[in-house]
Amino acid sequence: MAPLKALELEYPIIDSNFQAFCASHGILSVEDFLIHDMYELAAFAKQQPKSEKLEQSITQILSIIDAQHPPWVNGMELLDDALHRKHVLPTGCEGIDLLLGGGLREGQLTELVGPSSSGKTQVCLLAASNLASQHMGTVVYLDTGNSFSTQLIAEFVGRFSNHTYSQAGQRNFQKAMNNILCHSLFDIFTMFNVLHRLEFSLKSQKGGQVRLLIVDSISSLITPILGNTTSQGRALMTSAGYLLKKLAHEHNIAVLVTNHTVGGEKGIPKPALGQTWKSVAHVRLLLSADHGNDTQRISVLKHPSMASGKVARFRV
Repeated sequence: MAPLKALELEYPIIDSNFQAFCASHGILSVEDFLIHDMYELAAFAKQQPKSEKLEQSITQILSIIDAQHPPWVNGMELLDDALHRKHVLPTGCEGIDLLLGGGLREGQLTELVGPSSSGKTQVCLLAASNLASQHMGTVVYLDTGNSFSTQLIAEFVGRFSNHTYSQAGQRNFQKAMNNILCHSLFDIFTMFNVLHRLEFSLKSQKGGQVRLLIVDSISSLITPILGNTTSQGRALMTSAGYLLKKLAHEHNIAVLVTNHTVGGEKGIPKPALGQTWKSVAHVRLLLSADHGNDTQRISVLKHPSMASGKVARFRV
């Protein structure tokens, strides 16, 4: 769920005055409402000069929380959704696509884990280029470390687009490049704002046909907020995971995020961000580079429909 400030665009009643009132009670997000005593908060609101408007704002927040509970669906409806609305998007890398049964599935969050220089960004750029060059829809690429390479994107798009140097090929090339929207951001609050604007545009049908959302990397945004002793960092991490999965499910988007590794038991690398984040991704893949023969190795750590441990090798 969202920070209160991010809701102001869609719900003007949640204005700066209400946000300041909430902040004075330690409420910064919708999640904070869930652990706060509503009767106590309403009592404080009644003591304020603009008590009626504050109470209306509280009611609006409760309505937002209530709307988060989806209706019951039966097995046939879930099957129909999976077959007809949750498609598989090829990454353009044969090894990865064979391993995953076709590619990245819409409605799911796929996490690509690996150490530095293992090829995570290359895979992201390849997946974005393939989808854009096939004119399958729009890619939203959130770049958190200045690693987005327009040169590599152009190279990949050129590889996937035939007859690039013909007039028709040039038009296809330009269309593919225009289908990739890159946002550079460097803190989690900016990411929340970008994602909520995306959600608003998708709901109002102004966001185009966004098929793939990439965050490279999610760990560089979350790691800095986990260093404090309060629970706010973990709450923000949970909110980020919830919002990404919500966008994936409600708008049939494939979400791809990258995460780095840290030292585990006996020096064996493990995914960063701890146990809380571990449950967020639907699919978790471990990527490593074999610099001796210029290949990458990818293995399944978690998948809803296949056993862990499956491995593939590939070249980008």
